[in-house]
Amino acid sequence: MSTSESLSQLNIEDDLRRIERALGVARDALADYTSGRIASTLKAGGDTVTEADLAVDAAIKAVLLKPGEGWLSEETADDLIRLSCRRVWIVDPIDGTREFIKGIPEWCVSIALAIDGKAVAGGVLNPATGESVVGGVGSPPKYVGHREPVSASGFADATILASRSEVKRGEWEAFTALGLNVVPMGSVAFKLALVAAGRADATWTLVPKREWDVAGGAALLNAAGAHYRRKDHADMAFNREHTLLPGFVASRGSIAAEVESALLAS
Repeated sequence: MSTSESLSQLNIEDDLRRIERALGVARDALADYTSGRIASTLKAGGDTVTEADLAVDAAIKAVLLKPGEGWLSEETADDLIRLSCRRVWIVDPIDGTREFIKGIPEWCVSIALAIDGKAVAGGVLNPATGESVVGGVGSPPKYVGHREPVSASGFADATILASRSEVKRGEWEAFTALGLNVVPMGSVAFKLALVAAGRADATWTLVPKREWDVAGGAALLNAAGAHYRRKDHADMAFNREHTLLPGFVASRGSIAAEVESALLAS
């Protein structure tokens, strides 16, 4: 962020409206596809992609991107022109493609706006459950959905969202052995959004993620004033040439220090 425009001076109301519109367009595009009944192919890097991923990417880009803005998406070839742009949209058309393919309702559309590398506005939509979270600097996350807010008094009774695949691999056994309320869930962006919206207390992973996996959730956590840091404690910066980021820790409320202590002890 430039010295002439601090976070507190940003007016992102128009950007939030653009995000909400783009999420609506994504929902409409997804109406042509059925989760759990869709073919998939493997990309060059080994990740899975479906026709729905590509359709949502194109639909969002058509309504969101303006001249002079950059674009970084999992499903668009990266031309690096974005590196010269102050305002960059970071998009994952379907975060949790594996869950989408299997018909597990733990996937989402994730959109973030980064200005000078800072995630300042974001929106996450889970069409399968009808939940959405939109927010940004000066505009706390607005949650639409059915989940009740959490109200943990401490780490022991916190609701902690964990990667479904990490739990399956046994990487959360140290925490489940403590009797913690660990809830396996798919999409990274959806987990972060639920923490930002106060529908969960914490989530973390030591596995590196791409910018498009976490940018939308990071923007929402920033909007909520929640705790969010990289595994290596470096500043969270987006729109970098190399998009792979270290793992992260995200939590809200008074349990942040307890979460950090638990991770150090694990």
